[in-house]
Amino acid sequence: MDHLLSTALGASTRRSRDLLHPPERNERNGIMSETSETTETIGLRLQRQLAATPEEVFDAYTDAEKQKIWFSILDEEPGVVEIEVDLRVGGTQTAVWGPDRDTLFRETQTFLEIDRPNRLVTESTGSEPDGNSMTTHIVMTFEANDGGTLVTVEQTGFPTPEVRDFFETMAWVGGFDRLEVYLVRYAGA
Repeated sequence: MDHLLSTALGASTRRSRDLLHPPERNERNGIMSETSETTETIGLRLQRQLAATPEEVFDAYTDAEKQKIWFSILDEEPGVVEIEVDLRVGGTQTAVWGPDRDTLFRETQTFLEIDRPNRLVTESTGSEPDGNSMTTHIVMTFEANDGGTLVTVEQTGFPTPEVRDFFETMAWVGGFDRLEVYLVRYAGA
């Protein structure tokens, strides 16, 4: 799973730190992170400062046409990116992406709470090309901070600490990197 997701995100797989002493705080690639691990839930908390207003960040994160751009903005090859968004409580966002039509990932997020441009809460079900899937709960906040926006992500419900670590060190980092490049190029445009 790590290899397939890494390939889709254009990143290499790397193992995370020792999981025996959560919560642990780390700062890498400009992202503050904290992990949690209990018998009830395996989750993460990440923060990233972005150089755009909360409205610009929120809209870039939730607008299908903008997502289609930033989802593949760092890819050498265009691959496949298909996104549909119905931005309302009870609505969904469905993203299908991958390096080619034979290797597609799918994520459907159901919007549980929308407070533009401050907060977004979703239930996310993602699946890999081989059919493996998982469902997690995501809470995102967008806070005006130091002339930009501090984005905080809390995601819970991972099936294992290893999957959580992959999302903490690869998936969210790659997503934030792509979103940041998009905002630098297009924010305010």
